[in-house]
Amino acid sequence: MTSTIWNLTWADDVRKYLPSIALALAVGQLLLLLVSWLLSAAFPASGIRSLLSSEGLRWFMGRFAHLMATPMLVWLLLGAMAFGCLWRSGLLLRPSNYRERRALMLSLLLLALIVVIMLLLTVVPHAVLLSAVGGLWPSPFSSSLVPVLAFCATFVSAFYGLVSGRFAGIADVYESLLQGIRQGAPLMLFYLLLMQIYESLKFVLP
Repeated sequence: MTSTIWNLTWADDVRKYLPSIALALAVGQLLLLLVSWLLSAAFPASGIRSLLSSEGLRWFMGRFAHLMATPMLVWLLLGAMAFGCLWRSGLLLRPSNYRERRALMLSLLLLALIVVIMLLLTVVPHAVLLSAVGGLWPSPFSSSLVPVLAFCATFVSAFYGLVSGRFAGIADVYESLLQGIRQGAPLMLFYLLLMQIYESLKFVLP
């Protein structure tokens, strides 16, 4: 009980500072705009490009969505939904009755079946998820590894929740996915802020 209270207090302490960190990142982006303009004007031969120049504004306005739309953003979204379903299903908790123990055994069997299917798609000769030269890295399998893990966690935890009775129906599964997105929203916000600063630095520096 004491450990649970301490964990909740620690989480609340961290959550309290998140708005300030987000504001600091936003201010950092604004400072980068100003500093890039000053340095490009003071040292024109340095190769530093200004984000406030016509070129910089065209880059910022025209490439923003493209620069943000990386696989990592999709991974964060899928991971948040998987975590929400995993948490709400109770799969991370120790089974407390026969129904939950039976659900756990069936979920492990389902997980084993998924593993076997993935092995058939990657290990056997000429498997469809191997690269053109028969390797795993890089390959369609390596490119889809994070989504596959997220979908696997979501599917198995939803199955466990329905069999154990923690999920009354599809509506509860749907709500768990939305809860995961709500819990993961801060990660997506910080992803956007950090990615914008990173891409801006790449544009500014020679």
